[in-house]
Formats: sequence, structure tokens, C-alpha cells
Amino acid sequence: MYQASNVYFICGFAAIGGGLFGFDISSMSGVIATAAYKRYFDSPISYHQGGITASMPAGSFIGSLASSFIADKFSRRVALQIACVLWIIGSVIQCAAQNVAMLCAGRIIAGLCVGIASSIVPIYQSEIAPKEIRGRVVSLQQWAITWGILIQYFIQYGAAQIGGGPEDPNQPEAAFRIPWAIQMIPAFVLFVGLFFFPYSPRWLASRDRWDEAINVLALLHGGGATSHPKVLTEYKEIEEALRFEREEALFGFRALLKPRILKRVALGVSVQMWSQLTGINIMMYYIIYIMDEARIGSPLTTASVQYVINVIFTLPAILYLDKIGRRPTLIFGSAIMMLLLLISGTLQAAYGQPNDGRGNYDVTWIVLDNKPASTAIVACSYLFVATFASTWGPTSWTYTAEIFPSRVRATGVSISTASNWLWNMALAFGVPPLLWIINWKTYMIFAAFNAAACAHMLLCAHETAGVTLEEMDDVFDSGNPAWRPRRRGARGARGARDNGSRLDDLQGDIERSAVHVKPPLPTITEETFEDDKAPVE
Repeated sequence: MYQASNVYFICGFAAIGGGLFGFDISSMSGVIATAAYKRYFDSPISYHQGGITASMPAGSFIGSLASSFIADKFSRRVALQIACVLWIIGSVIQCAAQNVAMLCAGRIIAGLCVGIASSIVPIYQSEIAPKEIRGRVVSLQQWAITWGILIQYFIQYGAAQIGGGPEDPNQPEAAFRIPWAIQMIPAFVLFVGLFFFPYSPRWLASRDRWDEAINVLALLHGGGATSHPKVLTEYKEIEEALRFEREEALFGFRALLKPRILKRVALGVSVQMWSQLTGINIMMYYIIYIMDEARIGSPLTTASVQYVINVIFTLPAILYLDKIGRRPTLIFGSAIMMLLLLISGTLQAAYGQPNDGRGNYDVTWIVLDNKPASTAIVACSYLFVATFASTWGPTSWTYTAEIFPSRVRATGVSISTASNWLWNMALAFGVPPLLWIINWKTYMIFAAFNAAACAHMLLCAHETAGVTLEEMDDVFDSGNPAWRPRRRGARGARGARDNGSRLDDLQGDIERSAVHVKPPLPTITEETFEDDKAPVE
């Protein structure tokens, strides 16, 4: 059977799983303003709309916790295929929803998919990619999320024009059922396509399937030649790392409690928590309400510009994250977002007023007859999304996918991603009443969160750019504070010197024949012939 070998193509296609996450984020923003949705589901606002929106991240929280078991036992690839099946089932139920309970049930099942995919896609990408482009290809996950948001929003925007438009009191139900039906298509494409993609070589190695692991490494990095120095180098590095982890008894949730791993768990959980507490939920889930408050142009049209910005400004991170680094991206991103939220909140406090009936009844605070202030509020929203898209959006996924040792990577990432979904669920439920009750003060709360995130990353986030997955122990166990660059000549956890990448040194030794690596010989058994017919992990 054909297997893809181009790393960019493999990681980009796998990122369709991130696109499902984007469809989730945008699955409500375009329909909550339509008359059909309001009429059919009895105009849910505040806690009612928050509960509907929060049902999907609730499922995602459960899915992310289950993802490590599925991915470690059945492989990263099979875990993503299971996620696709769950998404299709959930979408069918949403599309056929007869009441709020059925809608929430469908969103919870689809959420299971998003929880699994959001955890496993970055792991699969990071285990496939070489260190030089790891940040770039894992950032494709976030870019796919932004495309999912954009595509689903415009599908909803087009569907909202059915009948007499979003304001038509007799608008057909197709205005919200069509978008929820179409979102099944990318999951089907991903499910089928994954059959033609390789398994993670690090997962194969963790299952002691070394001959398959080196063949995948050769396919990805050596043009099919198992004797290629780069292939032998990475094979040797994976072998040594796994031996070290087995000596340390690193496996399962219990391993996460070991002090040297626990601090990485705390960091991964924190990064995913802060990515939600930046306030991006305000801008994505409930952008319609914000544009209503600003009272400038059509809320649906004005909001659509923001989704385009989200896609465009993720590109700088894809291109430059490996050059700029993870640490400065997180620090400066949170600082800029803090300032933008402070400005937006201040403008609404200074020029806004309680809704006296002249605005949309879904909001309680509006800016009336002040186009400069309204324009500035919308501009801050656009700049905020642009900043998140080029900093925290892609970096939070890249960082948490690379900081854990191989044997506990899926478990560590699942815990970290569960943090993302826990806060996502809380904010999806809590933001509508916050906007309803304290309106502009909500922005000040999230500005304070960004200040805290900036300080935390400044003190605790180690730089991981240009470091192999197997060298993360050297980064986090060196004893150096996060703000101090790695010292040349310092020894890491496994006695390696930090005077550059150990992988580069090893590859040089192999090329000079100073080190000899003997790849495993293929094991010829009856199972081998069965595997040739139908590869099974």
C-alpha cells in the first residue's frame, strides 16, 4: 500500500484534525444570530447559550483525557481515525437535533473527537518531524484550526441568508442544519486519508517494533535508505532515550508524579490554561455579541473580517517560530494582548452605556453614535486576534507536544490538553453571563490574566527551539533557570554536553565512522506476511 513520505504533506494532512477543532469553535458564532436558531431553540442567551456552547468542550475534556490510552495502545494514527468516527456521529445528531438536549448530546460526542484530535495531532506531527522544522509543522495544527473557523463561519454566513435572511422570523431551519451537516466532510476525508500515512516511528519504537521504526525513519528522512546517517542518528537517539526512560520506569500517569516530570506537567497544563485565559474565547465564540455592542456595521460581516485575519496572521508563526523561539513568542504575545484588552475595555467604559432598547436585546452594554470609539473597539479586536494567531495560538500546541519524554508524551499532552478544554468549557459557559452582567469589566479580567501569563512564561518557560525531542531532558533537568540561555559545556540529564545539539554531534560521528550503529534486521515471521497484506499497529 502507498505510504506518504513528505513530512510537510503528512503533518499538513494530519492537521485536518485541528480543522475539526476550528469547526467546533465556529459552530455557534454564525448561527446564534439567526432567527431560525433563536425561534427553534427558544432564543437561548446568557447561561442557556453558555450551556449549549460549553457542551462541546465538556466532551473535549473527556476525550483529551482518554486520548493517551487510545494513542499509546492503538497508535497515534488509529486514535485520529477513532476521533473522525466520533465527529461524524456527533455531527449527525446535531444536524437532526429536535431540542436543546439533543443538540447538546451531539456536541458532547463531537467534543470527544476534538479532545482526542487536539491532543494527538500535535504529538503525531512532532514525532514525525525533524527538529529543524518541528515548530513549523506543528504550527500547521493552529493554521488548520483557523481555516476550520473561517470555513465554518462562511458556511454559516451563507446559510444564514436562507429564506429572508437572519432577521426573517419565518427563516427555515436549514439555516442552522446545513452548516452542522457539512462539517462531517473533513472528518471523512481525514479518516480515509490516514490509511496512507505512516505510523509514528517513536510509537513503533516504544512497542519494540524497531525494524518498522527504522523503515519509517528511512521513508521520512533518508529517501528510503536505512543506512543514511540521519536515519541511523535518529534511530540511535530514540533507542538511547527509550532505554533511559525504561530504566527510570517512566510510563503511565504515575510517572507524571516524578519530580523532574511533574514540573513539565505543571508547565504544559499552565500553557494550555493561559492560552484560553488570554481571552480568545471572547473574540471567537461570542464575536457577534461584541460587534453588536460596538454598533458598527453588520455584526456578521464585521466578524467575518476577524476570521480572515486569524488565518493570515498564523502564517508568520509557521514561517518563523523555529527561528524566533517559543519563549519570546509567548512572553511578548501575552504582553501585547494585555494592552489591547485594556484599551478595548477602557473605550467601552468611557463611551458605552447600558442598552436602553436601541441595541440588540442579546447585549446589555452598547456604544451608540460614536463611530471613532466603535471603530477603535473593532480594531482592538482585530489586532488581538492577529496577535494571538501569530503567538499563543500555534506556540501553545507546539510547546506542550514537545516537552515530555517519549514514554509519557501522550499522557502528558493529554493532561495538558484537558486543561485547555476544562478552561474552554468554563469560559464558554461563563463568558455570556459575564458580558451580560459586568460587560466591559470582562475585558479587564482577561487583561489581568494576560499579565499573569506573561510573568509566568518569563520565569518558567524554557526555550525548546532547535532541540530534539530526546534532548528535552537536557533542557529541563539542567538546573538552569528558564530565563538563562543553555550554557555551553553544561551537562544535561543523561550526561550530554549542551554545546549544541547532541543529534548533530552524533550524526557527525556516524558520518566519520567514529560511531557504528547497527540497524535491526527485519524479523521474518508468519505475522510479517500478514502485515504485508494489511498493516496493523
